[in-house]
Amino acid sequence: MDSGSITWVLISALLVWIMSPGLALFYAGLGGPKNRLHTIGTSLILMGVASIIWFLLGYTLAFGGGNDWLGNLKFWGLNQISFSHSTRGLAIPDGLFAIFQGMFPIITVIIIIGSVIGRMRLRALIVFISLWLLVVYSPLAHMVWDNGFLAKLGAIDFAGGTVVHISSGVTGLVLAYLVGPRRDQSYEKIYSPYIFVGGFLLWFGWFGFNAGSALAANDQAILALMNTWLASAAALLPGAWMSYRMRGHLLLADLVTAGLSGLVVITPAAGFVHPWAAIVMGAIAGVVGIYSITLIKRHFGYDDTLDAFGIHGIGGTLGAILTGVFADKSLGNAGGLVNGHWELLGQQLIAIVITLLLVVVGTVLIAGITRLLVGPLRVSEDDEAIGLDLRLHL
Repeated sequence: MDSGSITWVLISALLVWIMSPGLALFYAGLGGPKNRLHTIGTSLILMGVASIIWFLLGYTLAFGGGNDWLGNLKFWGLNQISFSHSTRGLAIPDGLFAIFQGMFPIITVIIIIGSVIGRMRLRALIVFISLWLLVVYSPLAHMVWDNGFLAKLGAIDFAGGTVVHISSGVTGLVLAYLVGPRRDQSYEKIYSPYIFVGGFLLWFGWFGFNAGSALAANDQAILALMNTWLASAAALLPGAWMSYRMRGHLLLADLVTAGLSGLVVITPAAGFVHPWAAIVMGAIAGVVGIYSITLIKRHFGYDDTLDAFGIHGIGGTLGAILTGVFADKSLGNAGGLVNGHWELLGQQLIAIVITLLLVVVGTVLIAGITRLLVGPLRVSEDDEAIGLDLRLHL
């Protein structure tokens, strides 16, 4: 065990944790005033739900060995987890590994609610998220990070491009279709201070999200932190240009969105690419991120309320693809097109397709089970018109 690595991963776990209230605040600023308190309150409830699900069954299904698709129940309730040594060949104890990995499903489920907040019943949302963590998130984490099927295929995901971003964004999109669009989609005034402070907390926490995924205080953590910094910075100016071009004015929410798009795209590649590649990836993401929440959203007509799919679903997919382009074998175990290899790009594309199939099928099935257990997914027309702040929180 290495005390420096233990300290760094402990700090990183706290940084990832702070992203969840940050995202809640960011979403509250983007949404209309009649659901702001509900957005924050729902996020806090789901932070508790996701934590307990992870403790009981999520961790063991994700990291309990098992087969290529799912872990076993060896570590249910974090049973047999050591807080003093590692069985995974790491410089940190298994207990700390479980803590750090447990912060990821929390932020993942809060990303999802951005697509349907204000029109999905809280009871249904709690049941859906509880089942989703077991049926979709844990198997996907196992396949990618516990030497499961996608890892053996050769696909790579440093900190959650597929596991966190594609899974949450696509789940949000499918839920938005299943629940149906808002009855009133007229523009509701955003609250910029919430957007800025929430976005800043997300940005700050993301350094732990990516650099902590090295699981040690080492050169890869330094590289991942630098790439996270540069990709987000590189996304800002192209994103600002795209925002002005699309809207005719520069919107603060778009600046934050551009920065977040750079963070999303670098997540699967953070420890595997050189800094110059991170800058290129971030610049591309800044343009694609704004394009996703404006033209693509309008063209296909889906009602992704707070753009969970536009930022995370599309951004995570772009990041997984570009990882197959820019991953350098001198920095990890796999090289992409920059090393003259096509294989990794193909493996990344297969991983994306498998992730999409698991997420779409799993979301539809879980939504059906949720209806059977607690009734309709959607709030009543009166509740939607009044807003859930007044109905549930005030």
